[in-house]
Amino acid sequence: MRNVLGLFLLTVSSCIAQTQQRVPPIPTTERQALGFIHNPELFPEENMDFPIATGPFAPTWQSIDAQYPGQPDWWREGKLGIFIHWGPQAAGESGDWYARRLYEEGTEPYQNHLKRFGHPSEFGYKEVLHQWNPIDWNPAALVQAYKDAGFRYALVVGVHHDNYDLWNSQYHPWNSVRVGPKKDFLALWKKELQKQGLRFGVAFHHEYTWWWWQDAFGADKNGPKAGVPYDGSLTLADGKGKWWEGLDPRRLYGIPIRYDSLVHDGKPFTIPTIAFGNQGVFGNHLTYARWYATQWALRIQDVIDHYDPDFIYTDGNSTQPFSGYKSGSGYRSDAGARIVADFYNKGSRGKKLDKLSIVKFIPTNRGAGRTFEGSYPPGIKTDQPWMADMAVGDWFYQPDFYYDAGMVIRALLEYVSRDGNLTLCVSLTPNGGMDAGSARMLKAIGAWMRINGEGIYGSHAWKEYGEGEWVKDPKNPDKPAKLRNLPGGKLGKRHAEFQFSTKDFRFTRGKDGSIYAYGMTVPKPEEILTIQSLGTKAGLLKQPIRAVELLGSTQKLRWVQTKAGLQITYPKGLSLEHVVGFRIR
Repeated sequence: MRNVLGLFLLTVSSCIAQTQQRVPPIPTTERQALGFIHNPELFPEENMDFPIATGPFAPTWQSIDAQYPGQPDWWREGKLGIFIHWGPQAAGESGDWYARRLYEEGTEPYQNHLKRFGHPSEFGYKEVLHQWNPIDWNPAALVQAYKDAGFRYALVVGVHHDNYDLWNSQYHPWNSVRVGPKKDFLALWKKELQKQGLRFGVAFHHEYTWWWWQDAFGADKNGPKAGVPYDGSLTLADGKGKWWEGLDPRRLYGIPIRYDSLVHDGKPFTIPTIAFGNQGVFGNHLTYARWYATQWALRIQDVIDHYDPDFIYTDGNSTQPFSGYKSGSGYRSDAGARIVADFYNKGSRGKKLDKLSIVKFIPTNRGAGRTFEGSYPPGIKTDQPWMADMAVGDWFYQPDFYYDAGMVIRALLEYVSRDGNLTLCVSLTPNGGMDAGSARMLKAIGAWMRINGEGIYGSHAWKEYGEGEWVKDPKNPDKPAKLRNLPGGKLGKRHAEFQFSTKDFRFTRGKDGSIYAYGMTVPKPEEILTIQSLGTKAGLLKQPIRAVELLGSTQKLRWVQTKAGLQITYPKGLSLEHVVGFRIR
């Protein structure tokens, strides 16, 4: 037994050593000191030199736009996906950005962390990683629930801003196989998703970790621990004799980045707030910046090469990774375009490209989809693939989220009617399970999709995305009125209680060529509905309507097409919920 144990430990040590050799060393000196460059345009975009696959795609957005053959059929077919936005940050039960906010003295996440774990000078985020053990996580059961709810693809977080890789990472030692649960989550998620026929995407949120973690280098300003440094200030040498011996905290938290007198548009800001409307290049950290952008890319390539995702997603609120603006502040480089070109060239080898890359908020590009987080495009958008990324409650778990199937269904219709997809986050608990509210909501969504999905899956936008009440923005009374929509933002009680009328409809064009009109609330029995866009006066139909059917009902409808609109009498004796769908031939 001793020999077996010794061989096991030797094998583990060998694997760790090999991983460490693959990781480029953190630079110890800087090539120049240019100070903080407030205008990113004064710093020319640097060309990265990490290797990429050869193929038709050059590492420029122009080449990606020109060479991309068009969005995959499976993406058009999917329309509704699950965003598995989960990891050790759920441990704080404090919603999004818990890992960072546990270092922000006085905040709710900080207070929650004190109660659960202790002070961040003694028990910081690295300790959260060490103790994280999601004992309720059952990927087979979860993926089955997602499929039953009507999801056709999954976007799984590979690494969030906390800089913890949820796979057997070859380029980053702070990963879920080495630290914490000792599980390769990406491999296990993919296995179950493939069994159920769901497409597999991976999300990468680690571009801006280097400024996101800056509060971890601070200390309390008040109380008994005032002035005692948080654990972000620990060094590799401090780990000797501890569980994290050999793990460099700098690879998790980054390095301190400090500049004086940061001002944008006349307003002062700090490095941790740089993404909120600010910008700049860290001119004193350019060697580190290049190293950081390189290891950012190598970790994505690691997933591309070993997990073969159907699509990848990079997070941020700028126009591309490492742009110099907002979340892309700190550096300007072509790392984003370079990684997308690599992904597409590898996916093009000997076959038709069936992959998709999504870069959050990227401007119009045929080869790179974009997102609308909790917001809507102003109208129908067909010039690039796109999706909404929307969370029920928040992006990481917190008690007392408000669950309602109707708000999710109406949000889905706001997006598919504009020709997009909805990728929905339903947060898992710290232990990896689904709470009762989530489970009930997903079952109700699945029941609705089984009745109404024929106008969703594979659909295109129709000539109009919707009709209903037009309203003016009270804050901008001079602007034209807009169609009244479901509110944006994270889904909660105000969305569930938002009242549509029976005049509100959203439209799609189904795979069978039919028009689908979804009434955004359930009418009363015998109520007469008028869909103005389908009247002869609107001029949107080339031919007269010949058939109208109510999805989920076998009753023959009473209807008539007039100049004013298509008038439908809603039947008696039905128990349809949330939204009603009509197929118009």
